[in-house]
Amino acid sequence: MIRLFHVSKIFPPNYPALVDIHLQVEKGEFVFLSGPSGAGKTTLLNLLFRDEEATEGQIIVNGRNITRLNGAGVAELRQELGLVFQEFRLLPSLTALENVALAAEVVGTPRRESRRKAFTLLRELGLKDRHDCKPPVLSGGEQQRVAIARALVNDPILVLADEPTGNLDAEMAEETMRLLLRIHEQGTTVLIATHDTGLLERFSHRVVHLQRGRLTGDSKHPGEEGSA
Repeated sequence: MIRLFHVSKIFPPNYPALVDIHLQVEKGEFVFLSGPSGAGKTTLLNLLFRDEEATEGQIIVNGRNITRLNGAGVAELRQELGLVFQEFRLLPSLTALENVALAAEVVGTPRRESRRKAFTLLRELGLKDRHDCKPPVLSGGEQQRVAIARALVNDPILVLADEPTGNLDAEMAEETMRLLLRIHEQGTTVLIATHDTGLLERFSHRVVHLQRGRLTGDSKHPGEEGSA
């Protein structure tokens, strides 16, 4: 599903956010990307959905070398991905239903079908009675569930989540993780960036560790620094 070969990202004037990363994530895996703030976790996720471009190296996602994609290719790539962010990024003027449905409409799904899929997802995530509420009146946990529904509405093959529990209390963080695990159980590949070591202890899945832009550990390959 994901292959990174000699991937580096240098930000001006000369800041190495990622250095010579080799990583392989198989289809259907659930992987934590761990490390302290500034380790390069967000940068790596940004490279995977082409919000940033690698300075060096090759990145393969679902069989395509995304470093070579043009604008149309990047748009097509993003249609296959589900993105979950720490800050939710919901449109405050739209209802929960409209926020989710819009993500389907922008890729060409008819409005009626988009709304049907959005309502079904919100119902499954326990928001049936909140679908007509706008983000400012929703709790943090409810907003995160809306964001997860939006990430899933186009049936992604890969979900990328950047600190999805960072703004949530312990109970809501646990609930969010359970939702992401349910997505994984349905066959979706999930990659979660987090600095919360408590999550890594409670959920026993593969952990890839970054430190100062370098891959320093991989629980799938213990004792092989930089290997994946």
